[in-house]
Amino acid sequence: MPESDGITHPRLPSAGAAAGLQARDAGIEAGLNGLSSEKIAEGIRRVLSAETGARLKAYLSACTHCGLCAEGCHFYLSREHDPSWSPVGKVKQTLGEMLKKKGRVSPEFIQGAARIAYTECNLCRRCALYCPLGIDIAYLISVVRRICRSLGVTPLYLQDTVNSHSATYNQMWVKADEWVDTLQWQEDDARDEIPDLRIPLEKEGADIMYSVIAPEPKFQAGLLYKAAVIMHTAGLDWTMPARPGWDNSDMAMYSGDYEIMGRLKRFHFETAVRLRVKKIVMCECGHAFRSVYDTGNRWLGWRMPPIETQHAIDFYHELLEKGLIRVEKKYQPLVTLHDPCNMVRGFGLHEKARSVVKALCANFVEMTPNREHNYCCVAGGGVINCGPPYKQTRMLGARIKAFQLEATSAQIIIAPCHNCHSGLEEINHYYRLGMQVKYLADIIYETMEKPGNNRGVRNA
Repeated sequence: MPESDGITHPRLPSAGAAAGLQARDAGIEAGLNGLSSEKIAEGIRRVLSAETGARLKAYLSACTHCGLCAEGCHFYLSREHDPSWSPVGKVKQTLGEMLKKKGRVSPEFIQGAARIAYTECNLCRRCALYCPLGIDIAYLISVVRRICRSLGVTPLYLQDTVNSHSATYNQMWVKADEWVDTLQWQEDDARDEIPDLRIPLEKEGADIMYSVIAPEPKFQAGLLYKAAVIMHTAGLDWTMPARPGWDNSDMAMYSGDYEIMGRLKRFHFETAVRLRVKKIVMCECGHAFRSVYDTGNRWLGWRMPPIETQHAIDFYHELLEKGLIRVEKKYQPLVTLHDPCNMVRGFGLHEKARSVVKALCANFVEMTPNREHNYCCVAGGGVINCGPPYKQTRMLGARIKAFQLEATSAQIIIAPCHNCHSGLEEINHYYRLGMQVKYLADIIYETMEKPGNNRGVRNA
């Protein structure tokens, strides 16, 4: 694999191509209006005194500023090893200054802290693997986000997504009738292929409630079709909610609005309880699963979710292991697998993901590095949801990822996570890599045995 430092490439712009670029953000600027040094100091004090404790103190006192975490950061590696982009550098520029000055910082400082915390760190936790003391810098940056949110200083696009989810219980403002219409539309299309297929709605007592994120009905309805084919072919007892509570995504977790995060997670769990299902199976989304098992549940006071919850990677692995779905013909293009941060570093599903890919695909090549050491897609952590003003920051931060992808010579990138899929699509186009990005469901649908004779009606 080529090193990023000092390498030039005709298709890969240098890290300095947009040096000094500063995006304007109406949300952040509006939040700064009316902020005084006194209000800022009080906001910082309130968060640090009421919501942090031994964990924060242990991390900050243990850090020796050795800089070993820097090698774990894709932004640092893509920015020609500029120390200001290192994880410890970001902490020193934000939380470190807040503590040093006892919260007495200016609105201009908060503006810079918000930019760093929301758009220059994906909270991917790769840096924690390189810290000799295991300090979770993502947690420290999350504290900065929480402080900024408490002061009303949040990127506009991210806050709009949170507001939509809070108001409608889905982040894309999908109306209740549009949600049901989309499910019925996908069921009708699927019945052209498998006449007795159904997408069961509001079925009480089913084994599985299948939940998705709002971009699926809004932009990728075909994934609902493929999920229905997989569920039907496997002979599973399943259902989907017809009422709000079906969207498992959670940008409030990343904005730092934990009150809304907790309300959304509780409503999602309550929907499953209302339907009396045995477990929730979640679509291919990493951040949504993180909010269920690691953040939202604990904000609500539960160590673990109150109902069994399974990510799609684990679910597909189980279906293949039990023979509930069978591979008719293996997928032939050369594929590589992207390891989503939340499902690999956060939940350890790297080997199950590989087991699924190898069962489906004839030609598989690893990225280097891989598994828990894989580079972030530069879209997670809510950063892609901060919107167009920060796309250039993300793309320049993805330079090391572009090198990693190009080195595989793969035709297909499998990305079992929505944000990763979107981020990799943008990297692919920006760096002109000539690859395609697919979900595991895309490959399963294309390769699996299906009932009846009308196979292949829907293009994968």
